[in-house]
Amino acid sequence: MKTYPLSLAFCAILPLAIFGYSSLIKSTATAEADSGWVSLFDGTTLNGWKHSTLGTATYTVVDGTIRGETAVGSPNSFLLSEKEYGNFELEFEVKVHDKLNSGVQIRSREKTDADLVSSGKDGKAAKDLGRFFGPQVEIEASPGQAAYVYGEATGLGWLSPEPQDDKHSHEFMKNGEWNKYRIVAVGARIQTFINGTPVADLTHEGIYQSHPKGHLGLQVHGIGKDAGPYDVQWKNLKIKELP
Repeated sequence: MKTYPLSLAFCAILPLAIFGYSSLIKSTATAEADSGWVSLFDGTTLNGWKHSTLGTATYTVVDGTIRGETAVGSPNSFLLSEKEYGNFELEFEVKVHDKLNSGVQIRSREKTDADLVSSGKDGKAAKDLGRFFGPQVEIEASPGQAAYVYGEATGLGWLSPEPQDDKHSHEFMKNGEWNKYRIVAVGARIQTFINGTPVADLTHEGIYQSHPKGHLGLQVHGIGKDAGPYDVQWKNLKIKELP
């Protein structure tokens, strides 16, 4: 029995299927653009991002993700968005090594001479010129403080009240798996969610006055000389700017 008619039919259908899938991807991207969402990562390059002045952790593109890997002896490192943001809604997925502390900075900047005075402790000026600082949404394994807000290098410690209680922790993070974060920052209010579960709902006028807008930053935390290497990965990063 001849089979080539089936092959011809398959060959005729295949381009239509590919075209349909391509159209679906394009229509999804168009719908996101129309709703104000903008992708922050193209899946193949680090265009739109730059390494922090301090820190030597590496950031590479691996299998459609941004992968950050620790470097022994390095202070905290960050991959900074080239653009600054004020009010916004941010979404991304993240998977972090169980032994690594990480985070995403929002409205942050590298310290200038003027910032050294305002970010010191006990009335003394800080000495970490160039350090990336501002509000950080925590990323770490469960049980822990994931998605609470920390004042990275601000001298303020935890901005969220919950982690100020040493006995407080939660288990919203799925260890060793991808977790979806959502961050909404409008004025002095910062709300965070992990896998749809509300975590932080912080209103902090002080940090908003000092950091009303700034860069995003993907953190790889510093580690001890006998630790690591550890990694953290991000994907599907997108943002919608808000009035």
